[in-house]
Amino acid sequence: MGDNLPVNALAQLAALVAGLIHVMIFAMESLAFGRPPVQRTFGVAPGDLAAVRPWAFNQGFYNLFLAIGALGGLALLHTGSTVEGRTLVLFACGSMLAAAVVLIATNRRMLRAAAIQGLAPLVALVAALL
Repeated sequence: MGDNLPVNALAQLAALVAGLIHVMIFAMESLAFGRPPVQRTFGVAPGDLAAVRPWAFNQGFYNLFLAIGALGGLALLHTGSTVEGRTLVLFACGSMLAAAVVLIATNRRMLRAAAIQGLAPLVALVAALL
C-alpha cells in the first residue's frame, strides 16, 4: 500500500468494530467490574474482587486508549489526514491484535476472549495491507 492510499472500506469497518469492542471492554473493566455478571465474564471470584479490581481498572484504560487510536485514526482519514490516519489505525489495530495473541499464548482457555478482542483488528490489518 502506498503512503498516500487511504485504508479501504472493509479495513475501515473492521477498525470501527475493533474500536467499539475495545470501548465496550473498557466499560466492563473500568466502570462495571464490580457487577457480578461482569466478574463472571472475566472469571473473577467475588472474594478476589478487591485484589483484581485495580488491575482491571487500569487495563480498561489501555483498551480505551487503543479504541481512541483506532477511532481517532478513522476520523483523521475522513478529514484529509490520510497518512496520519492510516498510520494510527494500523498501529492501534496491530496493538489490539498483539494483545489478543498474548492473551491466548498465556492462557489457552481465553480463546473466545482473544477472538473477540483480536478478530476485527486482524481483518482490518489484512484488508488494509492487501
